[in-house]
Amino acid sequence: MRRFVIRATLGVALALAIWAALWHWGSPPPRPSVDLTGITRFERLVVEKSARRLTAFHAGEPVLVLDVALGFAPTGDKEQQGDGKTPEGIFQIDRRNKRSAFYLSLGLDYPRPDDRARAAALGVDPGGDIFIHGQPNTLGSLVTLPGDWTAGCVAVTNAEMDLLWSRVPLGTEVEIRP
Repeated sequence: MRRFVIRATLGVALALAIWAALWHWGSPPPRPSVDLTGITRFERLVVEKSARRLTAFHAGEPVLVLDVALGFAPTGDKEQQGDGKTPEGIFQIDRRNKRSAFYLSLGLDYPRPDDRARAAALGVDPGGDIFIHGQPNTLGSLVTLPGDWTAGCVAVTNAEMDLLWSRVPLGTEVEIRP
């Protein structure tokens, strides 16, 4: 039995490594690195769900553009807990968690009062704990999950999360567009 478990574990690990290598091979080349010298703070973030893109602004100008993953059912505004949708609207970063289950996380002030009222009218829980975060800690920094896989959050690579973490203070505006 022990030998079977070891072989099965190695087989799964090998399959994941091959899948990750093939996914990376088929991925577009990385964007050129951006010179953020002198930019210590992003004043605003805009997430465009349909483009799967996050843009960071400094002094009113876009200075960083990142590809993102969204909730597993991203079309439309979040209505309730478990719907897999990423909420839409204007939010604020209201918390930071360096001990998250995902590589660093910046929390959004969702649900807002109008989100709670809409959910109450439907008789459902609006959900919560919407974050911008990196990859699951269980994967380490070797794998970036493809596609839309979060429960409603906005996910980036761990290296990109380091950039955001160091330049996005509490109170930063985050606009999430359809």
